Amino acid sequence: MTAAAEGSPARRMTRARRNALLQSEPVQGFALISPTFLYALILLVLPILVVIAHSFWTQNYLTIDRTFTLENYRIALTEPIYRDLLWRSLYISLMVSFFTGVLAYPIAYFISFHGGRHKSLWLFLITIPFWTSYLLRVMSWKVILGYNGVLNSGLMGLGIIDEPSTALLYNSTAVIITLTHAWAAFAILPIFVSLEKVDRTLVEAAKDLGDGPLRSFLRVTLPLSVPGIISAALIVMIPTVGDYVTPKLVGGKDGVMIANAIQAQFGKASNWPLGAALSVTTMVIVTLIAGAMVLIIRAAQRLAR
Repeated sequence: MTAAAEGSPARRMTRARRNALLQSEPVQGFALISPTFLYALILLVLPILVVIAHSFWTQNYLTIDRTFTLENYRIALTEPIYRDLLWRSLYISLMVSFFTGVLAYPIAYFISFHGGRHKSLWLFLITIPFWTSYLLRVMSWKVILGYNGVLNSGLMGLGIIDEPSTALLYNSTAVIITLTHAWAAFAILPIFVSLEKVDRTLVEAAKDLGDGPLRSFLRVTLPLSVPGIISAALIVMIPTVGDYVTPKLVGGKDGVMIANAIQAQFGKASNWPLGAALSVTTMVIVTLIAGAMVLIIRAAQRLAR
């Protein structure tokens, strides 16, 4: 008992010193700032280490040729594979623009001239496809056009074909169908806006002068809605030339476009200069075609007047 009693003050003194040490300002301050400090230190040091490692790897394992040359542009314009891919991309984009315009114009015309007080509802219904992912819509068309898909099953059920057709998927036609559906709403809206600006009194005047519905449409409504048609064509054509996802999923080897070749140069081939040359060449050609389309349509519109 005496020994325990004599030792207890020493133990109490040790605990008191430990508590005093833990409650001291340096220790408490370190306990409060250490997690934040370590986190900030990691965020600061890690990028620096990555940059140093990248610089070391580049200097020791990569040789960058900075000589000015147009060789990559020559390859982009003269190599048959890239030239064919570019023409195929332009063909697909023009076909998509044409079919989206053919499908979008009647819908926009109906909403504008016959939608009445339900125009907002119709426009709302048109935007519903945007609620789903673009990738999901492409995959849906892959299911529809597939070997055992909805379309083949329906044609077989109607007795039109005896066995599933392989011509519906993995070709340029599948890419055109999928892109037409994906971009139809983008064509409807500008055409609708253009039709809304058509003066209805001009249409009534044409009818009063003896024009029928078709003649008044061709002479009044259609020419006045040409700006909307041009806008819709450009809105659809320019992005579809560089589409990458749709050809990869539903195009197959017969539906590959120039964007897939560009991605391959920046990816597996690791030939960034050629990929950049293909990108610039595609942009310049698309710009020239778009400008030519606008000039031709405006010239035809002036001649029609």
